[in-house]
Amino acid sequence: MLRWGILSTAKIGRDHVIPAILNADNGIVSGIASRDEGRARTLAERFAIANVFGSYEAMLASDQIDAVYIPLPTSQHVEWAIKAANAGKHVLCEKPISLHADEIDDIIKARDANGVLVSEAFMVTYHPQWHKVRALIAEGAIGTLRHVQAAFTYFNMDAGNMRNIAALGGGALPDIGVYPTVATRFATGAEPQRVSAKVERDPTFGTDIFTTCRADFGSFEMTMYVSTQLALRQEISFHGDKGWIEVAAPFNAGLYDADVVSLHNADHSEERKYRFAGVNQYRMEVEAFARAVASDDLKGNEEIFTLESSKNNQKLIDAIFRAGESGNWEDV
Repeated sequence: MLRWGILSTAKIGRDHVIPAILNADNGIVSGIASRDEGRARTLAERFAIANVFGSYEAMLASDQIDAVYIPLPTSQHVEWAIKAANAGKHVLCEKPISLHADEIDDIIKARDANGVLVSEAFMVTYHPQWHKVRALIAEGAIGTLRHVQAAFTYFNMDAGNMRNIAALGGGALPDIGVYPTVATRFATGAEPQRVSAKVERDPTFGTDIFTTCRADFGSFEMTMYVSTQLALRQEISFHGDKGWIEVAAPFNAGLYDADVVSLHNADHSEERKYRFAGVNQYRMEVEAFARAVASDDLKGNEEIFTLESSKNNQKLIDAIFRAGESGNWEDV
């Protein structure tokens, strides 16, 4: 049983990751840390967590913790991922793990120097619906893939929310733009070559609030828009010359819609649906992570989202920001 420590009392940990670990077959939540010990104690009582730490450093020094989950503000991810790795802890860090691709090199060095597993928490890559999409594309179910179209939006004008605070790493691209890019790369196994984009920022918050982009993957292209100030929506489709695939709830599976992958033939006369009822992608993520640690082969049989893939994804996000500034195509 992997003994997890939760680094902060953030909402995503409370609502998703802690319950996922508690329901997992191979992990327990052994500790909770917060700079406000009272908040940590309250959460520990709620979930019957044995150890409470009044600082992050105290958790990293504890021999009761094997791995840490980091749901801190984005601007602190690199710092604490490195500190945790240097303390000999395995690390699952919320996305985006960094705001700049080059910074991920320092996390990779810490991972390798300490022989630990460090992974960015892209739970979507553990959901069987995405493995199905990848398999359908690979077997030629839609023929030659030519276009991927994606959208992910929500409406949030709360000035106190970290998603609207530039200094904490807020903005649409860091928060949700990373999902269509990861999903496209995961499903196709391809990497983008260049990108063009339009990026709009909130005049008060300074964060990016609306982005449209076009990414050139060579044999196909991906277009997407993301926003923190539009009505709730998420969708993604993969269009080939012999058919197309649509994912009903690609990122927040089970919340926006059911976990369904639809395969349409070329003339739209047939449709095949693949349903994935009762899947908790957070549980699948933490169980896969724990299996990888237990295997004592941190680059081995378990398919874990790697830091190398994290760097490639962030390179694309960095290029989108550059393209938004320059108005030109930018190399990834």
